[in-house]
Amino acid sequence: MGLQEYRKKRNFKKTPEPLTGRSSKKAPIFVVQEHWASHHHFDFRLEAFGTLKSWAVPKGPSTEVGDKRLAVEVEDHPIDYAKFKGKIPEGEYGAGTVEIWDKGVWTPPAKMRDAFENGHLEFELKGKKLKGKWLLQRTGSANGKKSNWLLIKRHDREKKSKVDLIFHHTKSKKKARKKTLGLKNYRRN
Repeated sequence: MGLQEYRKKRNFKKTPEPLTGRSSKKAPIFVVQEHWASHHHFDFRLEAFGTLKSWAVPKGPSTEVGDKRLAVEVEDHPIDYAKFKGKIPEGEYGAGTVEIWDKGVWTPPAKMRDAFENGHLEFELKGKKLKGKWLLQRTGSANGKKSNWLLIKRHDREKKSKVDLIFHHTKSKKKARKKTLGLKNYRRN
């Protein structure tokens, strides 16, 4: 995809979001950002091909093996977006508050380009909250130009969490609503 769509949607004189970014030249990174926009969701991003490949995950990632979470493909973001947290002003694309929920490095498949093109991406995450093997599987349905994927936790040696990470590591619904006050079209999930 590249960054053309990302840049076209934003006015960088108004938004604090980064315009560019470069690869760290170390292990590729991943980040999950909690985003209180018109709809509360989580942005799942993997460093690949010089950008952050990105998906909006409405319910957030699940650590329950086999649990399928919808992941709607969105435009690629610059690498520096992995460090972004703050408020996107009202009237701008994605208006609302963004916080870093988890970050770390990921191990891509050996034939990453083929995996993306075939819509079957198996990988490993090494973050503070998300660890172990995962799958992004493209479904047959599409949302406009964007594809729908499923984000699925795979069997591995990681200990299964006994708690719902999204519930216990996310601010309360009350605080989430306070963060979005002033956003005209905010809807609670």
